[in-house]
Amino acid sequence: MAATVPTLALNDGRRIPQIGYGCWQLSDAQAPDLVGRALQAGYRLIDTAAVYGNEAGVGRGVRDAGVAREEIFLTTKLWNDRQGRDEARRAFDESLQRLGLPYVDLYLIHWPCPQRRLFVETWKALIQLREEGRAKSIGVSNFAAEHIATLVGETGVAPAVNQIELHPHFQRKAPRADDARHGIVTESWSPLGQGKELNDPIILAIAKARGKTPAQVVLRWQMQIGCVAIPKTARPERILENIALFDFELGADEMERIATLDRPDGRIGPDPATFC
Repeated sequence: MAATVPTLALNDGRRIPQIGYGCWQLSDAQAPDLVGRALQAGYRLIDTAAVYGNEAGVGRGVRDAGVAREEIFLTTKLWNDRQGRDEARRAFDESLQRLGLPYVDLYLIHWPCPQRRLFVETWKALIQLREEGRAKSIGVSNFAAEHIATLVGETGVAPAVNQIELHPHFQRKAPRADDARHGIVTESWSPLGQGKELNDPIILAIAKARGKTPAQVVLRWQMQIGCVAIPKTARPERILENIALFDFELGADEMERIATLDRPDGRIGPDPATFC
């Protein structure tokens, strides 16, 4: 029986599922089957990006899964070398063509690339795409508070979502608070710390006591701190495991124990201040 995933309100009046299926590192050939399996399991948020090289396969999976398109919340992202108003629009058109779909539910600027000084111009292009109805919601990924402040100051439009690295050893309390001030939903990439969180003694102890897997504990924690999480896996059994989160809730003491794992040097991925 497919799971029913709760949703969070976006600042544009739409809603986003709180657990999604991340398509990073899936090949174009793998994507149709795995996206289809995820949708059949109850996932309704599917997350890809132009740079992943699998938009065509993800689109096939969405089209062939037997799930109504309006029930699916599909995200893709603009890569760094396509920033700028006209170039972003061309890149978006190419993504839609690869996906084989007339619109996406969320389009994100993948990285701010502040040294290029193009993210405001790019954001204006995304606002146009939203006004045209081809990107139902728009947002950003890996944006720091100062980048978001610049977007809002220049355009008056806050992103609906900020997708950032976030896991128990890198909990991002300040960015989450800043996002919340703007009504932005924080979405976690690498929510399991690329697997590193699954061997932590505190996570393992909670999982054992609960009769759950470490991944389920971490993803349940993600939900309870108010984030959207998009775990990636190519294993069908893990697709099912990662969405089986709705028959338990972590207690305050367990949440406090996980809170102690936060580290200022817990980042795994690139630094958005310099990466481009």
